[in-house]
Amino acid sequence: MAIHERYRLFIDGESVEASTDESITTTDPATGESLAGVPAGTATDIDRAVSAARDAADSWRSKAPAERARIVRRIADEIRDHADELARLESRDQGKPLTQAHHDVDGAARFFEYYAGAADKIEGKSIPLEDEQFTFTVREPYGVSGQIVPWNFPLNLTARGLAPALVAGNTAVLKPAPTTPLSALHLAELCRDAGVPDGVVNVVTGGTEPGAALSSHEGVDVLTFTGSVPTGRAVMESAAEHITPVTLELGGKNPAVVLPDADLDDAVFWIAVGIFTNAGQVCSAADRAIVHESVYDEFVDRIVDRAESHSLGHGPEDPGMGPLNNAEQYETVLDYIDIGVSEGATLETGGEPGDDDGYFVRPTVFSDVDPEMRIAQEEIFGPVLTVIPFSDRDEAIEIANDVEFGLTGGVFSRDINRALGVARDIEAGSIYVNEWFGGSEETPFGGMKKSGIGREKGLEALDSYLQTKALSINLSE
Repeated sequence: MAIHERYRLFIDGESVEASTDESITTTDPATGESLAGVPAGTATDIDRAVSAARDAADSWRSKAPAERARIVRRIADEIRDHADELARLESRDQGKPLTQAHHDVDGAARFFEYYAGAADKIEGKSIPLEDEQFTFTVREPYGVSGQIVPWNFPLNLTARGLAPALVAGNTAVLKPAPTTPLSALHLAELCRDAGVPDGVVNVVTGGTEPGAALSSHEGVDVLTFTGSVPTGRAVMESAAEHITPVTLELGGKNPAVVLPDADLDDAVFWIAVGIFTNAGQVCSAADRAIVHESVYDEFVDRIVDRAESHSLGHGPEDPGMGPLNNAEQYETVLDYIDIGVSEGATLETGGEPGDDDGYFVRPTVFSDVDPEMRIAQEEIFGPVLTVIPFSDRDEAIEIANDVEFGLTGGVFSRDINRALGVARDIEAGSIYVNEWFGGSEETPFGGMKKSGIGREKGLEALDSYLQTKALSINLSE
């Protein structure tokens, strides 16, 4: 599974040329070196992919659930058979350390395994009414699923949406991010090798045009998008033209509340994991540490030490932290660091580019942060931690909830009752207690407020790819 010099689109079971000769060059974000050329797909290419998916929809949905399960489980096997190659490819294309890329690949395989087990357990129910009437429900696929995937976890998030869509009986058109398209193209080939019929999985690469065409296409029956709030809003507006249902997993500005009785070693460890993993390019990152004033100074000292212990380097060399994925995000993060300094926050460590070529930003910690500062309100999507003091529980809850997002949150305390009380009052779709990135592929994930609509992962994700039909029968003579 070597990186090819030039790729083509994947439509109707084969690699095909795009409608134009225009291409995008994907680069290694640690070095700036070119990796591969991929087609700059167009609305015409989306039309071709959607047409192939629609043509394949009836035969795919009519397969016995157990047969769909066997095919989807073989996709997991194919991923595991190529795990080392996929991880190295993902590390180079996205920039993340190799260990993290391996974790993502394992998670991708697990999504297909998990949902394969649910394929023959998707059931309707009977509804008790009067004796002369029999009413029951069935769950049916929507048809064609359009999926727009971000650049921070390309393979893993592609699998997260594709696996339940296929198991539910939908076909799919995938549009990967322009800076990280390679793993989706290789995954499509693995799906074909696993026995997925032609047209069931299609991949169109490119920039804004194919994404906009997919989200507004009248032949797409359901949409899944992961990314920023502004782009999610645009996807939702496009989908509204045809009343296409959407699942949106958007941004976060996630509070990690450190209570005065917390184990500081644990809190520092997990919050560092939460903010510096994948160079902070995680919607669910622990980007706001809200720390009780009695332990605030000690926490800052310890988290600074932890931040400064991270080595920076090329992803395949498995450093402590890799680069940001692209030049635009690199400039955005550096701009936010400048904003933090100008707002009056104290830059404790980091805040500057790395020594190597590429899009490196050193792990950064701000203290003396006011909750109203932009660095405490807006998603930075980089390795930048803001540390905010609080004096009592009510103030901690107020600070935690006083943002437009509600994706994840966390609480650190030795007192489980106190921790659960705070967790109950944080407005977020997922709460971690004395850890970060809790749960797994089996755990529903999604946001409140502007962090999104619907849930990914777990059995609840199947609701995004199934619709309910009720049938009522008159039994009276």
